[in-house]
Order: sequence, then structure tokens, then C-alpha cells
Amino acid sequence: MTILKRSLLSVVICITAQFTYAQHLFKGKVIDEQTHEPVEYASVVSVLSGKSAVTDRFGNFQLSLTADTAMLRLSYIGYRTKMIKATSSTKRMVISLSRGAIDLKEVHISPNLDNGSFHTLSALDLNLRPVNSSQDLMRLVPGLFIAQHMGGGKAEQIFVRGFDADHGTDINVSVDGMPVNMVSHIHGQGYADLHFLIPETVSTFDYGKGPYYTEKGDFTTAGYLNFSTKDALDKSMVSLEAGQFNTFRAMAMLNLLDSTARNKGENWYIAGEYNYTDGPFTFAEHYKRFNAFSKYTKQLNASNKLSLSASAFTTTWRASGEIPERAVAGRTTAIDANGNPVIIPQYANPIGRFGTIDSAQGGKTSRFNFIAKLNTDLGNNLSIENEAYYTHYNFLLHVNSTFFADTAGGEREHNQDRDMFGYNGKLTKRNDWGNTVLTSSVGFGTRFDRTYGTERSFVTEQYQFLKYFEFGNIKQNNSNVYLDETLQAGKWLLNGGVRFDYFNFNYHDTTKTQVIVSPKINIQYTANDAIQFYLKAGKGFHSNNAITVISNSAFKGLPAAYGADLGLNWKPVPHLYINAALWYLYLQQEFVYSDDGNIVPGGKTRRTGVDFSARYQLTHWLFADLNVNLARPRFADSAKNTGYLPLAPTLSSTGGLDFKFDNGINGGLSYRYLHDRPGNNTYTLVANGYFVTDLKINYTKKRYEVGLTIENLFNTKWNEFAAEEISRLRGETAPVDQMSFTPGTPFFAKLRIAVFF
Repeated sequence: MTILKRSLLSVVICITAQFTYAQHLFKGKVIDEQTHEPVEYASVVSVLSGKSAVTDRFGNFQLSLTADTAMLRLSYIGYRTKMIKATSSTKRMVISLSRGAIDLKEVHISPNLDNGSFHTLSALDLNLRPVNSSQDLMRLVPGLFIAQHMGGGKAEQIFVRGFDADHGTDINVSVDGMPVNMVSHIHGQGYADLHFLIPETVSTFDYGKGPYYTEKGDFTTAGYLNFSTKDALDKSMVSLEAGQFNTFRAMAMLNLLDSTARNKGENWYIAGEYNYTDGPFTFAEHYKRFNAFSKYTKQLNASNKLSLSASAFTTTWRASGEIPERAVAGRTTAIDANGNPVIIPQYANPIGRFGTIDSAQGGKTSRFNFIAKLNTDLGNNLSIENEAYYTHYNFLLHVNSTFFADTAGGEREHNQDRDMFGYNGKLTKRNDWGNTVLTSSVGFGTRFDRTYGTERSFVTEQYQFLKYFEFGNIKQNNSNVYLDETLQAGKWLLNGGVRFDYFNFNYHDTTKTQVIVSPKINIQYTANDAIQFYLKAGKGFHSNNAITVISNSAFKGLPAAYGADLGLNWKPVPHLYINAALWYLYLQQEFVYSDDGNIVPGGKTRRTGVDFSARYQLTHWLFADLNVNLARPRFADSAKNTGYLPLAPTLSSTGGLDFKFDNGINGGLSYRYLHDRPGNNTYTLVANGYFVTDLKINYTKKRYEVGLTIENLFNTKWNEFAAEEISRLRGETAPVDQMSFTPGTPFFAKLRIAVFF
């Protein structure tokens, strides 16, 4: 009994000592010196003990130390490292960081970073690589490839992690937390048209791969991508661009409030953009796009910050569209009635690679968005985030990929008007127990979509109506609630959560509902400040269209998706950062969106792969990056020789060299490589791969910048998009099953001049 008492007393003494020695709490907020806005993911390290913390999205950090005074080192990518002597206090100190040169040595592998490896990569790439389009922004995600195939006004086709994700079916895309993906879109589930985003307004972007994140629900099978716009401008600017193919762009961003308002926590700016191009095609695209954006933020008091933003864009364009290989090449491969490859001669009236067969294709689209956010510090390490959003959207497209193969004619019209409105809320509580931190979150969200006159119909080349293929109004609601717990203790970080999604689909006055439960677990171990291991696992679901859910009972409504990642973050030397992962993803059923709107049932699918990313700083002005992504996508319930997933990427790579000289010269040489992919499930048709190189050079000074961009530097002949199509050209007696393609941009040079004030 005496031994037991002594043992219990020893345990009590140890626990008491731990809390006694860890009672000194250092609280702070890290802000940008110019804009006074919070700096997220900044590293805060105690020089003496080595203990570290990372700032949250509001710039806040907490650090428990045994001493009541400490020397703290603060650093973040693109900012000058700062040393401060701090004293523990209940009052939060505010620390400003000034912008400076990029130094990979200051990138720290920390046990506090959950999913921080991807944020490190995105911050590096956004700081180093100049972008001037939303397409450039999407290409910054390692392993993500995009393609246009029906004129520049459509949402890009997305390829990532072994998915032909159509226009967004398998990747969740958002801006400032507002969904970009359109549910039950007439041109493809998850249609994610990002053209309303002005790239110069983007401050950061965040991405994750796999279905492992409780905050992310619909479309998050391959992963998610979220862009955050600037709360404040460090300077106003006007930019003008001009290039080949009658390409023009004008952009302006203007501060509407002075520095006095900024010092009081109030910011307001506007931005506008105009784009025009004819493109490289024989049939000029006449692509026109207008964008407008405005954002107002105000620190209402010490506890509340309000953010209001509105954006609008409108686009019109003509499209050359996809053309069959036989319309250009001498002898090409097609598929006969038995599915066997056959060689067919060239079409009798061949056209050039940039020619067109049907000049009636093209479209117009517009989108208006409004977002309101209120972030509140409730005290006692408790905070709440509230966001409401509204979108009004119009879409009209004329497309023809089969030409004379259909008896009703190949011209199709896709038409949809939509209202979307929703709410996202999140309550977060942080508990510090010595060296252990528990962060608990409860989230709730709801989204309502209402479409009017959703239409897919056959029309003539003069757009005269022939017959409906689909027509009706859609009502769709997705509500969710999730619980998320993150425990950080020493070198370990454990994250677990569960998400509940409720779906209500209504089409032609028929309603179906479904509830999905999605558990997630993430484990991270930081061996030291040079290497970190992680395991992610979770269940998600494959998205689905309301029309399909209502009209086809043979399809699973929302099939489950199961995934796992085993990865590491590694800094073998101070200026080299590596992220690598082995991954697996299984879907109960996958839907195939073919022929621009048709949905056909797929079977069970299985994907395995390897992701590798490296960032290396060779000198203080020269940086190298490399991304290699391998995937093995297959139908899980098909024979070996018929199990290929059409257009699914199997090998892709991006990389390059970026430079930033002290005299203002900066830019980079980059490449993107996409390997050959199966054109059909037997791989008897092939979507040819490509290797394309781009060059960007800028001369940047305090008041102005001059730049040159060259796409496809070596004038490579490549296909941006290719897909199997059954088409019949004028004069042909029967349809032909063959690959059709959209050619990639040839050598294209563009000049830019910007003025800052």
C-alpha cells in the first residue's frame, strides 16, 4: 500500500511540475508591415528551447514556455526573419514582418503544421512564379493539368491524380470559401468556371489531395483547391498587355481608402479586367471577357472583423471545337464495329490543324457573386467564423463534336440559369495543457441551388430548335455538419473527424434524399526539424447530377470513395524541400461524362500512385522546382485488357528554373509534360502526350514593371485536348469511331507593362 501511495504521489508531482513549468503563455499576432493584414503559417520559434508554433488564419499564435521571458524568431516565406525579446503576458502582442527576399533556409518543418506541406509549396510557387490568368493559378498545383477544347470561355478540363475530372467533378474548387463548382450543371457535374477570378487579387491558395478533410465535402475525391483574395492592397496598379493573335488585356486595381483608414483596420479596393483574343485558329474566336471585383474589410473592434466582396464577369466567344484526326492527318487509326483498330485514309477535304468544321459553335456565360464574412474572437481561445454567399449564373453553349453522325444533327444547345446561395460556419476552441494542444472545431454549412430552364437540346446551325434531350428545373440542397479534433503533443499530431452530408435532389417534381457519413483520420510525426512523416485516411463520395439521381435508379446515388496517403516532408539540406507520398483511392462507382453532357455508368475504380515534389534554392537568386506524378487508374471490375480509364493521366511532370535578381530582373523557364493516355478503355485509341516549355521575363522596379511572356517557346506541335468521338464528316457514308482533338497554342509572345502607385 505504501508503494502504491508513493507511486501515485510521484505521478501527481510529475503532472503538477509539468503544468507549473509550462505556465508561461506567450500570445501574439503576426501581421504584414505594409497592409497590416494577418500572416498565416508564420513560424514562431523559441531560440533557447527550440519549441515552435505556427500562426493560424488570423495571424494568431500561442507558445507555452517554462521561462517568463524568451527570445523569439519569426519567419515566413517572402518576409525578413525577425528576432524579438518577449515577456509572457495575458495581453496579445502584435508583431509586424516586412517583406524581403525568399530564402528556403527559413522554411521550417514543424509539428504544428497539419497539411502545411502543401501550403509551403503553394506559398513558394506563388511568390516565385508570375501569373496573369486563373489558368496560371490552377497550374501551380503539382500534378494538376488543364485543357480547353471548345473555346476559351468554357471552364477548363481538369486532370489530376489519375482522374479525367471533366470540368471539376472530382476536385472541390472554391474562392474565399465560396463554391466555384456548379452542381447538376448541364455541361458536366461540378463545372468549375474560375474565369471570374482576377489573378492579381489573389493573396494565397491552399490545396489538399484526397478525401481527408472534414471541411471539404462534395467533389473532394481527388482533392480540393481554394483561392483567397487580398483583404488589402499594398499598392494600386494599372497593367496593359498585348500579344499575337490580336490578344489584349487591361487590368487595374485601385485602393479607395488612404493609409489613415488602413491604420484603423479599414480597407477597400476595386479591380477590373478586360480580355480579348482571336486565338491561333483560322476561324477567329472573338473571345471577350469583362471582370469586376471589389472588397471591403473592417476591423469593427478588437474581436470582430467584417469582410464584404462582390465580383462579376461576362464572356462571349466563338469556337473552332474539336476536329477528328482524319480531317488533318494522312492516315489515322479508328475503331471498327468490333472494337478493333483499323487504318483509314485521310478525309477527302482536309483542313489545317487550326481549321474548323462547324462555325456555329461558341457561347456566352456570366456570373455575379457576393460574399459576406464575420470572424469573431469570443475570448478564452474560442472563435467563430460566419460566411454567407450568393451567386447568380447564366450559361449558353453551342457545341458539335459528332457533326453529321446524329440523325437530328450534331448541333447541341446547353442552356442554364441559376441562383445559388449558402452559409458556412465554424466554431473553434483551443485548449493548451502544457506541451499539449487540443483544437476542437464544429462546422455547419448549407447550400441551395435553383436552376431555371436547364436545357440540352438539338438545334440547327442557325440555332433553330429541333428537339429536347433534357429540359426542366432543378432544385438541390446540400447541408452538412462536421466535428474535427486535432491533438498536438510533442512530435505527434493526431487529427480525426467525421462529416455528415445531407442531399436533397429534385427534378421534374421528383425528390430523392441521401445522407452520407464521412470519417477522416490523419496522423503526423515530426522526427526533428528536418523530416516529418504523415498518414492520411478517409472516406468521401463521388459527386452526382440531380438528373441522373432522379432518372436512373441503376446508378448509385453518391458512391463512396476510400483513400489513403503515406508521405513525408523532408529537408535533407537547408535549401532543399521535398514532399513525397504513396497514395490509394477506391470508388464504389464512377460516372463518365461523355459527349459534353451525357452521363454513362462506370464500374468500380481503383487508383494507386506516387507524388513527388522538390523545391531547391541554388543561389540567393536562382530556384529550381520539380514535380513528378505517377498514377495507375483502372476499372476494378473489368478484364485486364479492357480496364483502362479513358483520358486518365498516368504520368505527368512539371518543373523549371525561376530567378529573382536584386536589380529587378525576374522570371522563369518552365515545362509541363503529360504522357500518352488511353483514348478508350482498351487502349486501342491514344490521346497523345506533350512536352511544352514556357518563358517569362520581367523587369520590376518600385513604380513600374515590364514583362515578356512566351508560351510554347520551341513552337511544339501538341494537342491540348483529345477524346474519342463517333463522328461523320460531310460526304462520308458512315460514322467513324476515332480520336478528335483541339490543337495546343503554337509559339505565342505577349508584352506587358504595369505601373504601381
